[in-house]
Amino acid sequence: MLITLEGIDGSGKTTAWEALHDVYPDAVFTHEPTDSWYGEAVRKSLGTDDADPIAELFLYTADHADHLSRVVEPALDDGDLVVSDRYSDSRYAYQGASLAGEVKRPMEYVRGVHQPFTRPPDATLYFDVSPQVGAERAGATDKFETAGYLAAVQQNYEQLVEYQPERFVRIDAEQSPEAVLTDVEEAFERILAAGER
Repeated sequence: MLITLEGIDGSGKTTAWEALHDVYPDAVFTHEPTDSWYGEAVRKSLGTDDADPIAELFLYTADHADHLSRVVEPALDDGDLVVSDRYSDSRYAYQGASLAGEVKRPMEYVRGVHQPFTRPPDATLYFDVSPQVGAERAGATDKFETAGYLAAVQQNYEQLVEYQPERFVRIDAEQSPEAVLTDVEEAFERILAAGER
């Protein structure tokens, strides 16, 4: 089973992902951007304000394709639980916002690029936090962490939730960290129990 953690910057999903390592020690924990050379290229683009948004999309897409073939699919073939901090929905939401004005229906364009090869998650925890709180927590360390940009990203996430409400579990990420982790652990228990039926 593939469970992904999604949300805008500063939503706390990475903290939850780290905490889940202790709860599910046999799971395969992974993330995007990856630590591969594709992921390194993505991280370089984050610090470049004038990176072309279409070129950037394909850097992220290459990283996702490599991640699938090298980590996600082999682990799923072995019957492992895979937990990914960010996955294809991040691309749809973030690059969909970056491409506004560049292509028509940008989020649909990004989804269309991924459709032929990606492996959809079985369930996604969506860490819901306001763009202002997310930007404050993230500290605006790169071009994608401003409140204005995160508001556009959040709109895209909400659209994705609307498309597939059965896949998403909304986590109130403005609660205390302890309450967030409790909600995350309970959501995982429900998802895994449903998967065993």
